[in-house]
Amino acid sequence: MFSKIMVPVDLAHLADLERALTCAADLANHYGAEITYVGVTAPAPSALGHNPKEYEARLTAFAEEQARSRGIKAHEFTAIAHDPTTDLDDTLLKAVKQTGADLVVMASHLPNLTDYVWPSNGGKIAAHAACSVLVVRG
Repeated sequence: MFSKIMVPVDLAHLADLERALTCAADLANHYGAEITYVGVTAPAPSALGHNPKEYEARLTAFAEEQARSRGIKAHEFTAIAHDPTTDLDDTLLKAVKQTGADLVVMASHLPNLTDYVWPSNGGKIAAHAACSVLVVRG
């Protein structure tokens, strides 16, 4: 049913992604799918790398560890955004096309009052992606 699963990851908040990471790995094992872990970074230095190449090395190491520990086929995809905070949704939607994903599995928070003013990333991806999207809460 699914062959390419895209999982957006924020390397600064991996603990918050555990349920989504486990869900994606379970689906990948069930369907024999490969996972692409997508990270978004800026061209400017950040806490996760002085440049996009350093960030990509961290993301690659993360994908390799996920593949090894979860028994899946996985790799990384680094997307560059001028301002990852404001450009995140559009960058992830572009990554869906670039990776050829037929399923996106992403973490989300419980809805709250601010979601009426600013929609969640998961909500926008689910509304606009051309593939299935599984939003995992918690």
